[in-house]
Amino acid sequence: MARRHDFIGEENNLRIPGDAFTFEGFQRWVESGGFPENGRIDYLQGDIEVDMSPEDLYTHGIPKTAICAALHLLISGRRGDVYVDSTRVTSRFAGLSAEPDVVVVLWSSLKSGRVRYVPAAIQAPDRFSAIEGAPDLIVEVVSDGSVTKDLKLLPPIYAKAGIPELWTADLRNDKVKFQIHILEDGEYVAPAPDKGGWICSPRLDLAFRLTRHRTPMDSWHYVLEHREI
Repeated sequence: MARRHDFIGEENNLRIPGDAFTFEGFQRWVESGGFPENGRIDYLQGDIEVDMSPEDLYTHGIPKTAICAALHLLISGRRGDVYVDSTRVTSRFAGLSAEPDVVVVLWSSLKSGRVRYVPAAIQAPDRFSAIEGAPDLIVEVVSDGSVTKDLKLLPPIYAKAGIPELWTADLRNDKVKFQIHILEDGEYVAPAPDKGGWICSPRLDLAFRLTRHRTPMDSWHYVLEHREI
């Protein structure tokens, strides 16, 4: 049930309008001048998830960039578009308004009408503010503050929205945990990697694995590798 009064969150005194706990009200807040420019704020079926914490460099920022960079080289200008950060994905049917870490939209999905770009309020040519419908692929990189959201709350909502693939990466421990979740009969299934760590992406018709190694500066370097299926 929607709250009748404004809510002030503990993080940075964030003020959430009383009608933002409905999909329509949340979207009005997003499009207003009062929506925060920093942090990640998602609407998930009547709940609002707020994460204003800074991004960890080597377990979130760099791997997210590596994944996006590899997908950009494979897809952008050839098969579709790739987005990173602050790209809002909405589905009224699924009760979803979120900003995933990485989003992939194939041109074939745009042509079919399964997904569309929402025109920006400025109403100028080639200006868009969000993605509506079911993007072909979403990537979530797990952080300390997003474990429950990324691994428990978001997957069934993304599935209800009809998003064919959800990729998750958890790099917070010694082992690289990279998984491709494939939508089947309304739910995600997670095929096991082969002996080499490769997992097939039916949507992209390729197999992928995420690797990392130490640099001379003792920092982590990540690579999203791909090969033909």
